[in-house]
Amino acid sequence: MSQRPYTAVLIVPTGIGAAIGGYAGDALPVARAIAQVVDRLITHPNVLNGAQLYWSLPNAFYVEGYGLDRFASGRWGLRPVHQNRIGLILDQAIEPDLRLRHLQAADAARSTLGLTLTDYIVTDAPLGVELQTADSGATWGTIRHPDSLLRAADKLIAAAGAEAIAVVARFPDDLGSEALQSYRHGQGVDPLAGAEAVISHLVVQAFQIPCAHAPALLPLPLDAELSPRSAAEELGYTFLPCVLVGLSRAPQFVIGAATRPEDVWAEQVDAVIVPATACGGSAVLHLSQSAQVVTVADNQTRMRVTAESLGISALQVDSYLEAIGVLVAHRAGISISALRPEATQLQPFVEKSLLTRLGRC
Repeated sequence: MSQRPYTAVLIVPTGIGAAIGGYAGDALPVARAIAQVVDRLITHPNVLNGAQLYWSLPNAFYVEGYGLDRFASGRWGLRPVHQNRIGLILDQAIEPDLRLRHLQAADAARSTLGLTLTDYIVTDAPLGVELQTADSGATWGTIRHPDSLLRAADKLIAAAGAEAIAVVARFPDDLGSEALQSYRHGQGVDPLAGAEAVISHLVVQAFQIPCAHAPALLPLPLDAELSPRSAAEELGYTFLPCVLVGLSRAPQFVIGAATRPEDVWAEQVDAVIVPATACGGSAVLHLSQSAQVVTVADNQTRMRVTAESLGISALQVDSYLEAIGVLVAHRAGISISALRPEATQLQPFVEKSLLTRLGRC
C-alpha cells in the first residue's frame, strides 16, 4: 500500500524582522528546497512573494495568512485549482502615472504568463493606509476606509466572476526614514508588511476567497549599499507580478461544502517549520497538536515566543538546511536519534503524573 502524501507547512510571520523571510521574498529559496522533499508544501504570500521575482512551485499551496489560520484550526479546507480568475482592485489614492504602471504589469501578466484577470476596479474612496510600529519593532497598520475595499471586492466577485482578489493600495512614501534605510540595508523590519496583512485579512475574512496585496510606492533612489535581501523591491515600479502569479493557482477554501478526495485538511499536515522565536501564531498553536513542529534557531526575529515557553513539543534545529534533513527523515519514518552517533539503551517505563508529562512540575 502506498503512503499518503507528505504535507509540510512553512511559516515565516510577516512584519517581525525575520532574518530569512523578513525581506523581499528572501524565504523563497527555502520554500523551493523544501518543496523538493515533500509532496505538498503549504505556505503564505510573505514566503513566496518577491515583487517582480517569483518561482512557480507545482506542489506549493499559496494561502493568505487569515486563511492559513482557519485551515490550521480545522474550520477550512484547501481545494487545489488549475487556475483562478483574478480580480484587480486599485486604490483611488494611486496617482494616474503609477496606476498605469500597475495596469501595464497586469496586462503583461495576461499576455506573457497567460493569467486570467477580470476587468479592474478602482475603489470609490482612498483606502487611507496608515503604518504603525509596535514596541517590539514589529510593524502593523490600518486603513481608514475598509468599507471601500470591501465594496470593490464584492463587485468583482458578484458581477465580474472573480475567484481571487489582488489589491494594490497606495502606501505612504517615507524616503528619509531610518526604518526604511535599515530595511534596504538588510537590518530592519519591513515597514509595510504588517499593514499589507491587514488588507488581505479583511478580504479573505469577508469573502472566503484567496487574496494578496501589493503596495504602490514611488520608486526609491539608487543605493549602492543595498542589501541583496531587499533588492527584489528595487527592480521596477510595481510589486504586482508575484501576487498575480501566486493567486493564479491559489487553492480555494472549502467551508461547509461536500469534500472531495483532493481537498487538504489540517489533520493531514505532517510537519510545521517556523522561526524558533515566532511560535505564538494561531496556525502553529493549532497544528502543533497533531504535526511535528520544527523550529529554526538562526532565523532570528523581533519576537521572543518560543515553543518551550508555550509548552509546545518541538524539534529545534540550527538552520533550514538541517530542517530539510529532518523532513526527509520524518517522511521516511526514520527516528532522528538513529542518525546521531550517540545511542542509548531502552529504559523501563516510569509512570509520571500528567503535570510532569507536560513539563510543569
